[in-house]
Amino acid sequence: MSKSLKLIVEALLFASDKPLSAREIHSTLPDASLAEIKEALGALQEEYEELGRSFSIKEIANGFQFRSHAEYGPYILNMLQTSPNRLSRAALETLAIVAYKQPILRQEIERYRGVDVGGILRMLGEKGLVKIMGRKELPGRPLIYGTTKKFLEVFDLKDIESLPKLKEIEDLGTEDHEPTTTDETASPPEEAIPPKGASASPETESGEKNPGTDPEGAPADQ
Repeated sequence: MSKSLKLIVEALLFASDKPLSAREIHSTLPDASLAEIKEALGALQEEYEELGRSFSIKEIANGFQFRSHAEYGPYILNMLQTSPNRLSRAALETLAIVAYKQPILRQEIERYRGVDVGGILRMLGEKGLVKIMGRKELPGRPLIYGTTKKFLEVFDLKDIESLPKLKEIEDLGTEDHEPTTTDETASPPEEAIPPKGASASPETESGEKNPGTDPEGAPADQ
């Protein structure tokens, strides 16, 4: 592998505002083989880890991207004069159900949560975290929901299989933590922030609605 190929791959990753897969890089560099590009990506990852820099090249959303380490997030946010936007507890619960149970119907989500989720699903869709995957062959042909590539980017995941297993979460809660009354209001941890041009975390969404209501007066599935 030539040194120039590695530097070209590095330049493409640096200039891109989204994760790039090896195949996407290959489409830009047809003279290099896919195996050579994957070798260059691996070499770059190792080099940045060895250098101990404030950022590294991570495999995110089935692609590769420069990502700053989470501990430097507050300094970056201070420079940008902004604050991390967060989802409400209701929105996070809905998003977690979609992520773990997809493909899933709105009615199934509402059975888990016990409240109407039309407005929250619409908001998550507008933020690009949830998408409509199709319609199920049932009366009324209800919409089927799943997560998006942006969801993987925002939550720093290689793919959907990288989500923590539910058993691991349960074990963590029972072995390492004693529940308190403050747990329900705890904020989720900040995500790693790309050094430039990456999508911000979702904005805060207001609390739950009453069952059977929707901000726009109609169910999200229609």
